[in-house]
Amino acid sequence: MARKRILVLGSTGSIGTQALQVIDFHSEHLQLVGLAAYSSAELLGQQAQQFGIADDACVLTKRDGMGALLRLIESTQPDMVLNALVGSAGLRATVATLEAGIELALANKESLIVGGPLVMGLAKTGQMLPVDSEHSAIFQCLQSGDASSLRRIWLTASGGPFRGKTREQLAGVTAADALAHPTWTMGPKITVDSATLMNKGLEVIEAHYLFDVSYDDITVLVQPKSLIHSMVEYVDGSTIGHLGVADMRVPIQYAFSYPDRWPSVTDLSVDYRTSGGLDLGTPDTDTFGCLRLAFEAGRAGGTAPCILNAANEVAVAAFLAGEVGFLDIEELVERSLSHFAGDIGTLESITQVEELDARVRQYVTTQTA
Repeated sequence: MARKRILVLGSTGSIGTQALQVIDFHSEHLQLVGLAAYSSAELLGQQAQQFGIADDACVLTKRDGMGALLRLIESTQPDMVLNALVGSAGLRATVATLEAGIELALANKESLIVGGPLVMGLAKTGQMLPVDSEHSAIFQCLQSGDASSLRRIWLTASGGPFRGKTREQLAGVTAADALAHPTWTMGPKITVDSATLMNKGLEVIEAHYLFDVSYDDITVLVQPKSLIHSMVEYVDGSTIGHLGVADMRVPIQYAFSYPDRWPSVTDLSVDYRTSGGLDLGTPDTDTFGCLRLAFEAGRAGGTAPCILNAANEVAVAAFLAGEVGFLDIEELVERSLSHFAGDIGTLESITQVEELDARVRQYVTTQTA
């Protein structure tokens, strides 16, 4: 049986490096055919050498540009593209992959946040597989029943490192504090998003598009131990949950192996006899307003999630650079949604998305100067 040919976009980030571990571990099933990263030239070179990838199958987008990355999708002729790019820059890669009829393992949630209607309009049944741990969990739980029988998605959240803190306490937290996630190992941007609960808000929007579920039927459930990765409740009262170790290699591997299951690259497992209580709770959207803003933008629809995402990306970068405080992230996002309220409308094209994205970024940049 031929090996599945995998192109990894965002290979030097947290998801990309773990994906390469999975590919290496399952080399009898998987073949790496190309790599793309943003700016980590040295690590990209090391990865290419390890897997025997030629120079013309490696792209550094900061140097070579997005056009080179899009050409890489065509030239490497992959069976599957793992899109693990960071931020809204991943939208064009998602669209190009789907238009080419190639399977997509989607780790770039921003593709759906900023371009959900466009992306879902292109995706054929079974062509796009979610890599986010929560959405992989929901996808797996949905194998237990027909989508028409779905009552509710329970989207779980760890609550981040600041769960239980007041806004007064949050006012003084640093980037180092925010990057100390209690259960997951992720890149800096998504780790800060987890601390503000914006990441969970973005995942709500992602779930809305991926599974065609109303926002009223998506409930965020705080589960600090990260044992439950999400649950699906059916109309007959049955709830199916996905539990397991907090290791991103598990959902990455499932996207590669689906519908089969392969031995895990990790020896870790959960001993449920000693894991203790699950300690379930409700997120505090008064203290962590980014989750509330994401629900509001999702319900507004159209280009509102694009505004939300662009403002958040710039605000998080400013926080990591020490230019704004932790609570300023939420304030900047809310201010941007208000400022661009007149631009919220039907999402019609990538060009429209990119132009609005650029305007929002410029606005937030001026607010942080």
